[in-house]
Amino acid sequence: MDKYADLQQELVRSLTERLLEVEYSLGKRNNFYEDIAIDRHIFDILVDHMWDRTAYAETISELVKKVPNLNLELIDDVIMGDSNGAGEDNRNVARMGALLAGLPETIPGVTLNRLCGSGGEAVIQASRAIRLGDYNYVIAGGVESMSRAPWIVERDSKKKPEQTTDLVLNQSTVGWRMTNPKFPAEWIQSLGRCAEEVSQRFGITRKQVDEWSLRSHQRAAVAWDKKIHDGFVVPFNGLTSDESIRRDTSLEKLGELPAAFSDTGTGTAGNSSPINDGAVAMLITNEINCAELGLPGIGRILATQVTATKPNEFSRAPVSAIHKVLKKVDRKVSDIKVWEINEAFASVVLRYMQDLDLDPEVTNVNGGSIAMGHPLGATGGCLVSTMLDELERRDAKRAMLSLCVGGGMGAAGLFEAC
Repeated sequence: MDKYADLQQELVRSLTERLLEVEYSLGKRNNFYEDIAIDRHIFDILVDHMWDRTAYAETISELVKKVPNLNLELIDDVIMGDSNGAGEDNRNVARMGALLAGLPETIPGVTLNRLCGSGGEAVIQASRAIRLGDYNYVIAGGVESMSRAPWIVERDSKKKPEQTTDLVLNQSTVGWRMTNPKFPAEWIQSLGRCAEEVSQRFGITRKQVDEWSLRSHQRAAVAWDKKIHDGFVVPFNGLTSDESIRRDTSLEKLGELPAAFSDTGTGTAGNSSPINDGAVAMLITNEINCAELGLPGIGRILATQVTATKPNEFSRAPVSAIHKVLKKVDRKVSDIKVWEINEAFASVVLRYMQDLDLDPEVTNVNGGSIAMGHPLGATGGCLVSTMLDELERRDAKRAMLSLCVGGGMGAAGLFEAC
């Protein structure tokens, strides 16, 4: 490492020591943990609605307006998660969104796909680039248009389109598009069916999943009424809040819904996340740059982990990821004061809470994806913001983000307030 790099690293460390309350030795921390700053005030979410071709670009555009002192030419990359990308995003929505947002043509973009964990993965990849010193500024987040997910047509490679008479259409909104015949049948069943097996295996009842769903809607409604999300949401097509929150729902109404994934199962449309569109963009940089721009960073990433298991046992992986994250930083479950667990299905959240003995009063305290939706590529990034915002409100120190991910994966990240 050259003298300039040594000096820069020492400056970051000295700033950290002045600005942060370090509760365990720097020797046990990654030297660059302290470099990461995620600024809540430059974070925007597009509320779910039928998608517009320029909607994601508007999110980026609104983001950079909030950083008037930033020379846009200094942005090193745009990193976005997207699960169902197709159509006018031209296979790389990060680059297309950057161009449509009016960013300099010299700024590249890359789109990644870790299914439900894509938005969170984009934040992690951006933070790693900052820690290494490769990048100074990255726009990161995610986007999903589930309402416009294309139909996929299987084709015979030996035939021309006009010679094909037995076209098979596959939906690509959720689940597997086309499956490899070498996969075991249990691997390629729907995630809803997999979540149903979670209820059966762990004794989770229909009443319990409906109660959690009701709590999610009630908490989400209260959060919007308290204007918790004000300043983040970009109004779109006349919308200023999430459409899917059901303020008038009740246990009785939820109990009337038919089972969705098996004839007598616990999973319904009411206790599963709805199909939504959404996008999120945030600026990730280091503390030196935050200070130069006059931006108050509100959080940093302490540790992350992705784990995997059999595809049909995807609910196991996030718990494993959480334990590995806690081990990395020598912390316990009780040390974490805010938990954000993606509510793909209520049964999965309840399984987490059983395994980890989580307190419902610190888990998804402002509602979750059951109420506000789960736009696959965007959700992880959205949860980062709501989680860090809640840390500030509670004057708490640490928060854990966790997402179950299709294909048998799970992701977790431990964040700390500045």
